[in-house]
Amino acid sequence: MGGYDLAGLVQNATTWVLPVLFAITLHEAAHGFVAWRLGDNTAYMLGRVSFNPLRHIDPFGTVLLPALLLLSGTGFLFGYAKPVPVNFRNLNHPKRDMVWVALAGPGINIFLAIISALLLHLAVMLPPEISDFAGQTLFNSILLNIWLALFNMLPLPPLDGGRVAVGILPRPLALPLANLERYGMLILIGLIFLLPLLGRTIGLNLNILSWILGPASSYVLNVIAHLTGVMSIIGPGL
Repeated sequence: MGGYDLAGLVQNATTWVLPVLFAITLHEAAHGFVAWRLGDNTAYMLGRVSFNPLRHIDPFGTVLLPALLLLSGTGFLFGYAKPVPVNFRNLNHPKRDMVWVALAGPGINIFLAIISALLLHLAVMLPPEISDFAGQTLFNSILLNIWLALFNMLPLPPLDGGRVAVGILPRPLALPLANLERYGMLILIGLIFLLPLLGRTIGLNLNILSWILGPASSYVLNVIAHLTGVMSIIGPGL
């Protein structure tokens, strides 16, 4: 039974390899590309303005961490690529352009989700022996890209949503939010790992991110499914 379960986990994990690779690395590539187009060549000079995923892989964050989470069967997936360096002071209009640079990452994730949904139409035409694998991989890509886009749009620096908020809020509100960046990763660790762990210990659901991102992800998934005409493929009860 244990070997069967392990085989099932490995088979499931293989359908996440390409979605994880492209969703995480192209998210960073988009930041660098938009920053370069808006006046900052920091990432360009380092060879990071590239949509070649291999240029952005972080061995732990892009490969090992997602693999461990998938094989553990926790049902939670998290990862990251090497951050693309951006010097916001070099941008043509730093406060405004910072918003566009930040939006580029979640934007390309939504784009990848839409492309993956459209490719589902082709996946169902493939021979049965590869159709199921291709379809599950594409569906995982849709889910992962939606989740990454929404997660990164949370209004907490250093997430993209935090930078967007800092860029559009008036200065008296933007400065305190910007100052939160030094504690941002600690807050995220608490939200992602510590609060859910505490909740399981005391018998309460303290997974705040699932409260926020769960309904939002379902809504965006439904919108993309209707726009791309794949509702009949992935099912109406989403």
